[in-house]
Amino acid sequence: MTAKHEITRDDLLAMDDYVAIRPERKRLITGLKKNRRISVGPDATFYFESYDTMLHQVQEMLYIEKGGDDQIDDELGAYNPLIPNGRELVATLMFEIDEPVRREKVLAGLGGVEKTVTMTLGDEIVTAVPEDDVDRTNADGKASSIQFLHFPFTDQQVEKFRDPATTVTLGIGHNQYGHMANLPDAVKNALAADFD
Repeated sequence: MTAKHEITRDDLLAMDDYVAIRPERKRLITGLKKNRRISVGPDATFYFESYDTMLHQVQEMLYIEKGGDDQIDDELGAYNPLIPNGRELVATLMFEIDEPVRREKVLAGLGGVEKTVTMTLGDEIVTAVPEDDVDRTNADGKASSIQFLHFPFTDQQVEKFRDPATTVTLGIGHNQYGHMANLPDAVKNALAADFD
């Protein structure tokens, strides 16, 4: 089955129908996300998005904000760009630091971090492309704690990613945060389904 790349109004449940299945839907999405998450270093976590995670996010935003029909187009406009297009992986990168003073200090030194993220497949490097909806580093060089990244793949890179013998390494190369982590097989297998 080919992955879906866009949420339409027809994909959304009526709110009463969603409320009836919401606990079960949340449980299923939590299970799905388990193999779409990887920590890189002490503070950064990548959450790889999919049609299913974004559909859940849209339904949740409609549920929480209760904006009804008027809200739908805004939510689709915000979340559809984060669904992989069949030749990419898409991740939300979050710097998760609970302690406010330390968080402020770390983020103040991470300007441009979104331009230093790579995925290495054997001898090939896929450089992340930041979502360009807003600038996520301010004029003072402070990075946002949330970054949205696209990893564009060639057909050859997709085949290399799918090869069980290929080690896939996710890295952040910022001079204030240089860390990397290999994707476990369960994560790699889950992400491989994002490619057409």
